[in-house]
Amino acid sequence: MFALYKVLLFSLPFSQPTWFLPPQKPPVCNNMAAPGRHVGHYIQRNSRFLINNFEQLWGHRSFGWTPALRQQAAEANEESTGTIVISRKKTWSKETVLEALASTVSRDPTAYSYQFQDDPYLSPRTSSEFKLYSFSQESGRSAAKFFINSNPKFFTKDFAEPHIPCLMPETVSLLLEEVSEEALKERISLRKVTAAVDMYDQLLQAGTAVSMETTHELLDLICLYCDRDPVQEGVPQPADMKESGEEVKKRKGRFRQTSEFLRFTWRENNNAERIFNLLPERDARCYSALIRGMVKHEAYAKAFSMYTDMLNNRMTADVHIFNALIPAALHVRDKYNERWELIVELLNQMSQQKVQPNLLTFNSVLKALRRCGSLAKKHALRTVNEMKAVGIAPSLASFDHILAVFSKAATSGQGITDILQEVMSELAGTSFTCQDPNDVMFFASAMRICLDNNDLELGYKVHSLLEQGENWRLLGDPYQQSIYYGRFFNLLCMMEHIDVVLKWYRRLIPSLYNPNPQGLKDLLQALDTDSRLDLLPTIWKDIRNLGHDNKSDLVEELLTLMARDRHSPEVQEAFAACALDVKSVFEGDRGKHSLEWSTSALSHITTLLLRVNKSQQAWEMLQLFKTKNRVPNEGLLEDFLSMYHSAGSSQRAVELVQLSAAFCLSATPRLAKRTLAEFDLTEEQRAALSELESTEEPDD
Repeated sequence: MFALYKVLLFSLPFSQPTWFLPPQKPPVCNNMAAPGRHVGHYIQRNSRFLINNFEQLWGHRSFGWTPALRQQAAEANEESTGTIVISRKKTWSKETVLEALASTVSRDPTAYSYQFQDDPYLSPRTSSEFKLYSFSQESGRSAAKFFINSNPKFFTKDFAEPHIPCLMPETVSLLLEEVSEEALKERISLRKVTAAVDMYDQLLQAGTAVSMETTHELLDLICLYCDRDPVQEGVPQPADMKESGEEVKKRKGRFRQTSEFLRFTWRENNNAERIFNLLPERDARCYSALIRGMVKHEAYAKAFSMYTDMLNNRMTADVHIFNALIPAALHVRDKYNERWELIVELLNQMSQQKVQPNLLTFNSVLKALRRCGSLAKKHALRTVNEMKAVGIAPSLASFDHILAVFSKAATSGQGITDILQEVMSELAGTSFTCQDPNDVMFFASAMRICLDNNDLELGYKVHSLLEQGENWRLLGDPYQQSIYYGRFFNLLCMMEHIDVVLKWYRRLIPSLYNPNPQGLKDLLQALDTDSRLDLLPTIWKDIRNLGHDNKSDLVEELLTLMARDRHSPEVQEAFAACALDVKSVFEGDRGKHSLEWSTSALSHITTLLLRVNKSQQAWEMLQLFKTKNRVPNEGLLEDFLSMYHSAGSSQRAVELVQLSAAFCLSATPRLAKRTLAEFDLTEEQRAALSELESTEEPDD
């Protein structure tokens, strides 16, 4: 306010300066604040008047303006004073507050996957538990959904705010029983295929005409589910249902719904074809429904025959028909050049019929090129250039197909890495949304290229793109995620320094990645490469927590690294404690997953115990050799003898030589001779060892 007062003070005309003149009498010292108080009171009382005068004077001040500029300023001032602009009301969605709160929380690398956080008891510690709990959770969700949909009268109140549709019962029962088009629409919306076909037949018998729009929806429903009601979980598989080989391969190692890998075969003259033939008028949409249904259910030749019939009737196909026929061309032609010629013919027909292609059209072409052999490399880039010419930006699936094409055609790894470098340069800093079902394949494929060519820098670029925005959503299902993170972690273990590897290890596990035994073996090799074997006991704890302590090759690798070299006393003590923990795993009752003692495992654990002078535990391990029908090596017995010599235990030395004789080892005479020379023995002990010493090795 006082700043405004200062401006006005030097802007107002000074014709009658009465209100700011000093008082006639000199102020008293005790009342020095009075003038300021009076001025402030006056300004507060007349603030509106002062601001109006200030705006008028500010508008008239020229500051060296030209007359034209002053006129524009005057017009703008007149508009601003004459028009009141009301700002548009901002409408917030119901999820805005939740989204704002979620944006303030970052991922906790020590927490398990979000889907398991409702019940801490069911937090998976191992990859096998992850699969088991995922199956159990999906099974429980399906059972709950079935119960809610079967008994909707018990679930009428909606307490969720905002409303969550998937938590409420679905309308699965038919409400309209009369024969009408509305009843037919109801059956179509509820995906009651058989009931919808029956209602359509009743309408025809009653002489009621069905609108073309409803007929389109009916044909779409029948063709989508191959003239059968949708498959429900837990229902026995029909006899004419089969699993395609490709889907069986996809299903391995991951959980999928039954409807995802069960396929029906297209039956001759089914209800879709019957209704189609009964139509008095057929348009392109009717042909589109049947062609797409035939391709979906592997009636490829019949789909092309239907397409030819449509052309003979002088109809124009839509883009969905071409998108279905392009991948179907691979199944009606055997040779690579014939496949490509058929695809080119379809594309030319699109151009002649003036059908605008979309992203899925070009992705279908690129995907088909993956199965066109040597022709693929030449035509893939032309296809991408054509995409850009018509203004269609490639999706992640487009780049995945390109990488696959050049991976097969590349004679060396350098060529494909150059292609991936160009792709990453183009995609850097971009946030994607899913536009094609195959978009989820890009990141795993790109990381595989980085791993195959040991290109760590390129791997970091791929991962940086994954962390951009919400691109992580395009990793796919948990199985695809484990593949990506497994390859990324493997690349880190091979190429990165161990400190960086351990940083990523703590960042990814267990929130994003449950490593498999191979991933942990890669970590052990990384520790060995950078001479950080002192961390092996810590990694062993993680191995146990991750449930991989029943993998014999992984346990053997760990024991080999610990027993290979000698380390400082502190490290050797930690190794010995770890070895005893490994021993408890071997001795535990784990059913079919129990470990079998091997000679190397027994030898390594015994060696680790000997190095810290745990003589009693080491002797017990030596007895296990005999119990498990395993034979110790001569070097291990030499180490035992050295330990007993340091401890002055002559009796145990004699027992060791006798145990060697029981194993029928060729080193027995040499051990007996050394014991006689280095130990203070009784006459009885000397007599026993002299007898064993006389048993010389036979000459070859």
